[in-house]
Amino acid sequence: MSKVAKVVVVTGIPGVGKTTVLDGALELVNEEGGNFSCANYGDAMFEIVKKEGLAKKRDDMRKLPEDVQKRIQKQAAKEISQRAGNKIVDTHCTIKTPKGYLPGLPKWVLEELCMTQFVLIEADPKEIAQRRNRDKSRKRDEELESSISEHQEMNRAVSMSYAMFSGASVKIIENAVLKKAVIELAEALKDG
Repeated sequence: MSKVAKVVVVTGIPGVGKTTVLDGALELVNEEGGNFSCANYGDAMFEIVKKEGLAKKRDDMRKLPEDVQKRIQKQAAKEISQRAGNKIVDTHCTIKTPKGYLPGLPKWVLEELCMTQFVLIEADPKEIAQRRNRDKSRKRDEELESSISEHQEMNRAVSMSYAMFSGASVKIIENAVLKKAVIELAEALKDG
């Protein structure tokens, strides 16, 4: 009987250190034969958009008609889920907009991904604010610690709703000490 591939969604708000934790954990797990590949969900969507000639810049995807965005979301999820082996999907749990929070993984995406585990990377709001200020490669809106805290709380609530729809477990990893967070994620991937 063949073993079912794992589909692990890893998320966290901007500045939490998700990519750094994820890269370290992937290296550890794959050294031990974990056979995980990583797909950035936004990149997968943008590849489809570019192929179809719908936009030239990733940020322009938000300007596409809603029905087109939904179709692209579903298509990207389907393409990711069809890849061989264990997969990590690097994405946003929620997207903070001027109108409020949007789900990063709507129902039609969850149905295509068939995730087996959901991992939420968190950090102290003060630390996140400091990391964002130090990161000169990005231009981010300045945000109060209370707003950062609210966004993380929203991610917790939404991740549990994703679990209800998918049957996946939810693991929360605190990124206070990088090495500890990397090891915790690597262990979760092995067990997940």
